[in-house]
Amino acid sequence: MKSSIKIKVIIQVCLIVVSFLLGGLFTLILFKLSPAGVSNSYSIIKDDTKVYEKGSLAKSVNKVYNAVVAVEAYDGREITSSGTGFVYKVDDKYGYILTNEHVLSNSKDIKVLLVSNDEVNVKVLGKDEYLDLAVLQIDKKYVTSVITVGSSEKMNLGDTVFTVGSPLGTNYRGSVSSGILSGKDRMVSTSVSKSSHNDWVMRVLQIDAPLNPGNSGGPLLNVNGEVVGICSLKLVDDKIEGMGFAIPIEYAMSHVKSLENGIKIKWPLLGIGMEEITDGNLQLNGISLDDNIKEGVIVTSVKKGTGAEKAGIQKGDVITKINSTNIKDIAYLRYELYQYQSGDTVQVTLIRKGKTKTVKVVLGSS
Repeated sequence: MKSSIKIKVIIQVCLIVVSFLLGGLFTLILFKLSPAGVSNSYSIIKDDTKVYEKGSLAKSVNKVYNAVVAVEAYDGREITSSGTGFVYKVDDKYGYILTNEHVLSNSKDIKVLLVSNDEVNVKVLGKDEYLDLAVLQIDKKYVTSVITVGSSEKMNLGDTVFTVGSPLGTNYRGSVSSGILSGKDRMVSTSVSKSSHNDWVMRVLQIDAPLNPGNSGGPLLNVNGEVVGICSLKLVDDKIEGMGFAIPIEYAMSHVKSLENGIKIKWPLLGIGMEEITDGNLQLNGISLDDNIKEGVIVTSVKKGTGAEKAGIQKGDVITKINSTNIKDIAYLRYELYQYQSGDTVQVTLIRKGKTKTVKVVLGSS
C-alpha cells in the first residue's frame, strides 16, 4: 500500500516538473513570436552611452543627426527659400554638403544652420536644375559628423526608411519622420525654372514618410543610418496622402564629382524649339496638327548648324520616338535624350503631314 502511494507521489511530482518545463517553453515561444510593441516593447539595447528601445530608430538617428543642416537662401536680409542638406564628405580643409538645387532659389548668399546653432556662410561649388542637386562647401572646423553613403539598389519594398529635415523652416529643424520604401523607379514629371509645363522626368524612390516644405535636400536613410536617397518632392492634392519622392543616392553620387569641381553639366542637344501637343499657341505659330495625334512633341523651330537641321527635321514635325522609346511629351523627350552623350547618334521617329518617317541625328552639346 505504501509503495503504491510512493509511486503516485513520484508520478505527481514528475507531472508538476514536466508542466513547469512545458509552461516555460511555451512562454518562451510566445515571447519570441510576439510582434514588436507587445511583449518586446520594453526590451532595450545598450551601447556605451545610451539605452535604446528594441526596434527603435533612435540609435540610427543619433548616428546621423549632427551631419544634417538647415539650408537658407537669402536676398539681402530676407530668406527667400529654405531646405535641408547633409555632410557626405570631409577632407583636410572642407566639408561637403549635398542638397537640392531648387532649395538655393537662384540666390548667391547661402547659409547653413548647424545643430550647434551656428549659422555659417557656405560656398556653392556647383548645381544643376535638371539633376536638382547642389554641392556646398563649408570649413572643416564646423563638421562634427559625416553621413555614410548606402545603396538604394539593395533595398526592398517595405523596408523601413527615415528622414531628418527642417520642415517649414528652421523652427522645426532636426525633425525626424519615418515610413517605408513604397516604390522604386517611379517616373515623375516636374518643371524647372518655374516653367508653365513639365520639363523633365525624374526617376525616383517613392516613400510614405511625411515630407513637407523644408525637407527638400535632406537625407533619406535606411535603418542603419546610411543615406539611400535625397528627399526632393511630393505630390500635393486633397486626394493624395503619403506620396513623397527621393533621388536615389547612386544617381546623385554619379554626378557629384562634376558638381564639386564646378563643372557645368553639359546635356546633349537635339537643336529644336518645341511645344506640347496641348499648347494653345500652335495656331499662332502657323502650325496645324492632325486631331489623331495625342502624344509627342511638336517642333516649332530648328536651330541652324545643329544635328536636327542636318538631319532634315522641320518646323511642324511631331517627334514620337527617340530610338525605340515612345515620347509622350517634352519632359519624356528630355529624359530620354539625356540618357545619351554629345556626339551620339540617335534615331528620331516623327510625323510630317500625316506620314511617319525616321531620321538619324548627331547630338550636339547644350
